[in-house]
Amino acid sequence: MGARQSAGVSVLRSLPSVDRLATVLAREVLAEQRAALLAGEDADVDLVERARARLQPSLRRVINATGVVVHTNLGRAPLAAAARAAAAAASEGYSNLELDLATGARGSRHAHVEALLCELTGAQAAMGVNNCAAATLLAAAALGGSGREIVVSRGQLIEIGGSFRLPEVIAQSGSELVEVGTTNRTRLGDYAAALTDATGAILRAHPSNFRQQGFVEEVAVEDLCGLGVPVIDDVGSGVLDPALAPGLEEEPDARRSVRAGAALTLFSADKLLGGPQAGVVVGTREHVERARRHPLARALRIDKLSLAALEATLALYRDPQLARREIPVLAMLAASQQELDRRANALADAVGERASVVEAVAKVGGGALPLLELRGPAVVLDPGAAGADALAAALRGGAPPVVARIAAGRVLLDPRTMTADEVAPTAAAARAALG
Repeated sequence: MGARQSAGVSVLRSLPSVDRLATVLAREVLAEQRAALLAGEDADVDLVERARARLQPSLRRVINATGVVVHTNLGRAPLAAAARAAAAAASEGYSNLELDLATGARGSRHAHVEALLCELTGAQAAMGVNNCAAATLLAAAALGGSGREIVVSRGQLIEIGGSFRLPEVIAQSGSELVEVGTTNRTRLGDYAAALTDATGAILRAHPSNFRQQGFVEEVAVEDLCGLGVPVIDDVGSGVLDPALAPGLEEEPDARRSVRAGAALTLFSADKLLGGPQAGVVVGTREHVERARRHPLARALRIDKLSLAALEATLALYRDPQLARREIPVLAMLAASQQELDRRANALADAVGERASVVEAVAKVGGGALPLLELRGPAVVLDPGAAGADALAAALRGGAPPVVARIAAGRVLLDPRTMTADEVAPTAAAARAALG
């Protein structure tokens, strides 16, 4: 027996026996039930099902049948196969996260994505942090900070997910917020009049999750960059190539911001970019270096698994056709009517007589393109006497869990946010939920 095989046998022997695990689990479930009974709760509980549920990990894969492509509650963008493989490889043993293999000296974790980001955006320098809110905080702190002012249009004092508001983020950076313009109209002169020797930067924040229409006016990034002070441009959802899917041209293009001369351009990696949770910072060498040197940079830094997945995702963008095919978010947005019809019909046929195909509207989600309607087929399930809420709950309780959406009292399964391989398990889950 080889050394590796011997070590493997030793590890296996160290595992607890099935009987021991079962005994521990049974004691925990019975203790919970005794406490519930003493508290006067319902005694009619399936203890076997409760024990089975305790064995499930809390965080597990679900099938997104909602039709919301970038679904924040479901982890936003699903990763491309290359990104999943890269994260898995980085998780095995050690990595050169902060080691320069050529010199043996300490390196920078940002080096693994900086060249790619500069190539794709045209920026001089780049770095990653753990999300876009972190990027905004770091940028405001690095270019503003104590005794410095950050100038923002009143029409861009937005609230992002989880009730985090831009004025609060700026306050946490130590900067003083200077509001200019009005809710619906801000002109270049408003910004110019607010600039003083204390101005650290102008912050331009894209209102990702809403749109103003009608009597509105905002200043282009090119004009802001002509005012002679650093501009922080938070472009939101991370569009690198508007030609890759319908509707992307309505979102700010990170490359435009860089060309305009923004000191720092910020965007999310896990929205329309289609990568892992991360915040991306690109810009001039001087200003990115200021962000890197700031004490907050260490607290907000990106982890190695996200970094590996981000590098792999960015690499796909070198070939636009490959990116459109391999990055799930782009593939969902660009899915043809023929492909969607094929999935919907296959799903309805597999579920049976209580399923039918209807016309529906999917959404981008994730605070991006709030007005864009993605029309296509969906499978509607007849919930019967139990009702739509009960059927949706049964689908979520299945294996695998299927998250549907309810519209007008009907349960809809949208094939746009499902892969072809997920049609069969979704149909099986639907049949089980329907009884």
